[in-house]
Amino acid sequence: MTNIKNYYIVLSMDIPKCIKNIIDKLEKAGYEAYVVGGCVRDLLMAKEPKDWDITTNAKPEEILKIFPDGKYENVFGTVIIPVEHENTKTRKHENAKTLKHLSAEALAKEDENKTVVEVTTYRSEQGYSDRRHPDEIRFEDSLDKDLERRDFTINAMAVGINSKIQDTRYKQISSRNIMRDQITKDYILIDLFGGQKDIKKRIIRAVGEPSDRFKEDALRMMRAIRLACELNFDIEPKTERAIKKMAGGIKFIANERIKDELIKILKSGKAYEGIMLLYQNKLLQYIMPELERGVGVGQCKHHIHSVFRHCVLSLKFCPNKDWRVKLASLLHDIAKPQTKKIINGGVTFYNHDIAGAKIAKKIMGRLKFSNDDIDKVTILIRNHMFYYNVDEVTASSVRRLIKKVGEENLKDLIDLRIADRLGSGVPKAKPYKLRHLEYMMEKVRQDPLSVKMLEINGDELMKLLKIQPSPKIGAILDVLLSEVVDDPNLNNKKYLENRSQELNKMELKELRGRAKEKIEDRKMEDDSELKKEFWVK
Repeated sequence: MTNIKNYYIVLSMDIPKCIKNIIDKLEKAGYEAYVVGGCVRDLLMAKEPKDWDITTNAKPEEILKIFPDGKYENVFGTVIIPVEHENTKTRKHENAKTLKHLSAEALAKEDENKTVVEVTTYRSEQGYSDRRHPDEIRFEDSLDKDLERRDFTINAMAVGINSKIQDTRYKQISSRNIMRDQITKDYILIDLFGGQKDIKKRIIRAVGEPSDRFKEDALRMMRAIRLACELNFDIEPKTERAIKKMAGGIKFIANERIKDELIKILKSGKAYEGIMLLYQNKLLQYIMPELERGVGVGQCKHHIHSVFRHCVLSLKFCPNKDWRVKLASLLHDIAKPQTKKIINGGVTFYNHDIAGAKIAKKIMGRLKFSNDDIDKVTILIRNHMFYYNVDEVTASSVRRLIKKVGEENLKDLIDLRIADRLGSGVPKAKPYKLRHLEYMMEKVRQDPLSVKMLEINGDELMKLLKIQPSPKIGAILDVLLSEVVDDPNLNNKKYLENRSQELNKMELKELRGRAKEKIEDRKMEDDSELKKEFWVK
């Protein structure tokens, strides 16, 4: 049985009915059960828990007898129990692939009115030869043993519903001079490692010896930084020293898990601080070594910061909350160390935007980001050097820019430019020319930018020209679009029909050549313009 006689503190907490019901059923069957982990921390901080976990001394097969509709398909003692929705968030386990059990989404499909809660048997873990997974998992009878294996003190607390505790352990509780009638209406907090004190001090502290915790799971080093960002806490000095010492262990962690933590850091309100903590604690060199290559690399006269400093400051000043735009801000100049050249005594970084998009794609691919996220970030990086001068740029060039980046990315591209400017030490985030560009984008955004927006389609062309489906149809549509991009007034049925008959007389190769000139992405839309104004002021 759990020996926790000196660690009871009485609280008032708002725990969902479905959680109370699970604990109540376990206790009525003769077992212990507690709410545990991050949800307890959130309750103490007056935050709405993101998920709920329950721990118990009941073994998985015993849990399944009490909850026959549960699922148990892992070696970690975690049983997934479907419950009715209560307008509360429930567990969507980050390590579902590792646990090899049904995900919350999969169970939700079975009944749209249900969600899931994870109930896990007390356990201890021994040996981490691969620094990722325990060599041995042992089910325990004591809550103490279960809490000892957890990562940080603020996550190593448990809450018991005292309907059971008040009868079996009242003598232990009464030694703290707690009124019995107060116990009957409140919950009991079990805090073996000073989690409450660390919450008050706003620090992240490892349970026990930090090096041991990081040997067990090296991702905990990154998680410490992520929690510091999300909670606006500091990392306790001994814990931070252990991160620096053990940083190389992150190499043994699956890239998907690193990606998940990185996204959470970027989503937090302390994304800049998070990246700097990764750098200062020696983790960034293993996660994104390409970014560290910018440390100490000087720039041209328009920049007062090194490449690395500029990149992290761009992240800091990014006005967009989308983590993908933040990542693009962080990586937008990542290729400058490779593209830096001295020409006529001046520093240049020609094509660093194109090279940077390729490097960002490589990084994101390595970390197992989705293809959609990779496309979004690389489009922004590849186009962040767009040239715009109020007196020189025409509506047609703005339409071409919109076609290249996609209308859905327009605001994000502007925000990236703002982050880029502020990260350079420029005091004015949005000068007149950027405001003018936004005006032009709004003015032309309804203009045709894809063949779908033409007043004629492929089926109509085949009937009109009396030809079968072929690459020539697409080539004709591309040429028509290239002309309409320059002059939207041409987007009328009569003109397009007459023009398509003229184009049908050309060979496919010639048609493709004409379309390519105006529509396809070029390596650099206008290199001479980029040379004139490499940086927008």
